[in-house]
Amino acid sequence: MAAGTEHTQHLRLRETQMSLRDEHQTSPAGEDFEGQLREAQQQLEVLQHQREQLEQQKCEMDELNRQKEEFLSGQIEITERLSTSVTSIDRELFELRQELEDLEQTRQSFAAHLTRIEKVEPEGWQREAFNGELTRALAMLDQAEEEFDSAVAHFSGGRAGGVFGSLSGGPKPRAGHGFGAGLKAGFAYNLPLLLLGVLALIILLYK
Repeated sequence: MAAGTEHTQHLRLRETQMSLRDEHQTSPAGEDFEGQLREAQQQLEVLQHQREQLEQQKCEMDELNRQKEEFLSGQIEITERLSTSVTSIDRELFELRQELEDLEQTRQSFAAHLTRIEKVEPEGWQREAFNGELTRALAMLDQAEEEFDSAVAHFSGGRAGGVFGSLSGGPKPRAGHGFGAGLKAGFAYNLPLLLLGVLALIILLYK
């Protein structure tokens, strides 16, 4: 009886030892699997983060490329516009400078004519020099009018065309010139009558 009890206890002890051995053998394997699972999750998170970074970099690169294309397109457009404008401005400045030089020369000439004409005082002419002074004064006016009309015609198509008003209408008939021309015309018209009168007077005297 004692021998049977001892045998039973011995079997239970062996079962307990085997159970502990099995637990001791399976525990490291479970812990290793959990570690691998955690490591895989960490790697997955790292990959997910890298993917997000790559997507963000791609979006940034796409935006940079879009802005680059926008710049290149705007660069071409504004370059053409600026180049055309610079050429037009250069041409305009050249014409303005040329017109300004012409205006300055015209002003100096007009001022000289004005000074000479304003100095003419017919009331102060001497009787013996009156005819010569009048001839010179009329020639002075003709010269001033011719130069004025020439300036008006020169600037008529430009920006300064309105400065001069209109043409003077050409040289005006002078009082002296009109009187002389009328006198000559009247003398030529009445010459036959004068000859007849002189002839009649001679006949009467010899009778």
